[in-house]
Amino acid sequence: MKLLLDTAVFLKSASSDEELSSRARDLLLHEDSELYVSIASYWEIAIKYSTGKLTLSDSLDRFLNLHREKINADLLPLDEESVLHITRLPDIHRDPFDRLLICQAIVHGMVLLTPDTQISRYPVRTAW
Repeated sequence: MKLLLDTAVFLKSASSDEELSSRARDLLLHEDSELYVSIASYWEIAIKYSTGKLTLSDSLDRFLNLHREKINADLLPLDEESVLHITRLPDIHRDPFDRLLICQAIVHGMVLLTPDTQISRYPVRTAW
């Protein structure tokens, strides 16, 4: 299963946070799971880090790359089709990063691993 990690899930998995659901932990560790982190999540984390809203255990670039490697996730770039798909989404969720993740999951046939219940109101497969 191709799993696109929500930004919060990526950060929580970095700290082995107990806030992950047991299903999320199982999916993250399952041998058939293909994990992806969007460049949009990197962008969101960089903004929060640079404004002081997020503290990391290492420099930004080192944290992102080491953690992504640690969980064996591939980096998913933004592509034109995913960006343009935003115009097809209903206006449920105002967070631009979440909307990009939703579009990427739809366009690339992925399951979005997220605790955000609002996202399940979109035509996207989710798990938590």
